[in-house]
Amino acid sequence: MNTSNENEPVVVFAGNAWQAGLLKSLLENAEIVAFLKDEIIGTLNPWWTASGGVGSVKVVVDAENYDKAMLVVEEFESNLKEEKTTELNHNDEPETDA
Repeated sequence: MNTSNENEPVVVFAGNAWQAGLLKSLLENAEIVAFLKDEIIGTLNPWWTASGGVGSVKVVVDAENYDKAMLVVEEFESNLKEEKTTELNHNDEPETDA
């Protein structure tokens, strides 16, 4: 009997349905099989799957692909933070009358 955890599913990201779906696509482009957990219930009733409803949809990969997947996840999260910072800075700019 094989007791290895090599093929155990591992959660690599938790976010909203849009973020999780986008990351799943990026992982598949990197030839990493991924699937979404709690996609429907996490969208309809996010507080049932995560405290406060934050991170209600999870992206899951095989444990053997964890390291490769985390490189994609880290870049994705970095881009999310950069986008959020850019958006905040843009909103702080004073409005000018044209």
